[in-house]
Amino acid sequence: MKILILSAATGGGHLRASRAISDYIRQNDPDCSVEVVDAMKSIGSLLDKTVCEGYHALATKTPKLFGKLYRATNKKSPLSDLLNGFSSSFSRLLLPTIEQCDPDAIISTHPFVSEMVSHLKETGYLDVPLVTLMTDYGPHRAWIAPFADAYVVSNADMIPEMEEMGVSREKIYPFGIPVEDVFFTKADKPALLKKFGLDPAMPTILIMAGSFGVTNVLKIYRQITRTDIPFQAVVITGRNEKLYAAFADEVETSPKKTKLVFFTDEVENYMHASDLLITKPGGLTVSEALACNIPLAVFDAIPGQEEDNADFLLNYNMAVKLEQGTDCGAVIRSLLEDSRRLDTMRSNCAEFDKSHSAENVLALTRELCAQYAKHREE
Repeated sequence: MKILILSAATGGGHLRASRAISDYIRQNDPDCSVEVVDAMKSIGSLLDKTVCEGYHALATKTPKLFGKLYRATNKKSPLSDLLNGFSSSFSRLLLPTIEQCDPDAIISTHPFVSEMVSHLKETGYLDVPLVTLMTDYGPHRAWIAPFADAYVVSNADMIPEMEEMGVSREKIYPFGIPVEDVFFTKADKPALLKKFGLDPAMPTILIMAGSFGVTNVLKIYRQITRTDIPFQAVVITGRNEKLYAAFADEVETSPKKTKLVFFTDEVENYMHASDLLITKPGGLTVSEALACNIPLAVFDAIPGQEEDNADFLLNYNMAVKLEQGTDCGAVIRSLLEDSRRLDTMRSNCAEFDKSHSAENVLALTRELCAQYAKHREE
């Protein structure tokens, strides 16, 4: 069986989910070949740049406008039809890439891509199963494509909303968002802390800026490090050089011991070593944290999908929210002082077990391929 995973680089989450599935398949099913393709890049640099940079600009420069557009396109309206029509209009340009791969099944981790593949199926250019993997904790109409065979969603709460959007219950599978196995692997926390030059006896807070880079995290850091409760911190800025430089100056005079990290391929180890994660609530970051059973404090949620992600975490007592204009230090202090509350949040994270997500996605894809093969024989 040949599986083609199609994604796009509007944020890192779609690509990380694709990598998690492909890694699982390669490691566990030698009879199955898998290829991951950035659909927008395969169509052309102009479309890729327009979509990805446009998304980035809207989400970071004008978040209120982004939120309004997100909500407006989440209702059945001429605007939502226009969005779907935009994706469909480029579908023929994706066909050469698909034909070159000649897959038995397609997994899509991006809404625009799902719409393109659905349109190719509707117009008779494709006859293979389409599995749409939704990478957030609330549904959006942009993901709904009439010729998708299955939707893999992060949680069962999404099912009623998707049914209201016209999706049959039989097509919705709450397997969870796939993340790499290293996030589920139990780790020796004291050994990791020693490895990172940190004190195993001290509470550890991990702060992550997110793939878009966020300057408000610096204000949060200042507020929490000026509280008198003891803890140590790890700050990961990603590839944001400006933010790293700002933190480098801040850490030198910080009253709390802080390990500053630029880009790292050990995010899972830093999560396993920490007691609390302060981050933006991106869908994949949330999923990785839950896999590590680490409670979250979320900030700067982009209006729309990140707000949905934050609401899900708050509803199940797996996170607290750091609101702008409030004393973030007081929120973190009260949490660290209440070990029972923190333990409860950690237990809630552990109960949300989606460790078999990639395995279930592969089994579902195999089942759909078998159904298609049987139908062709009839």
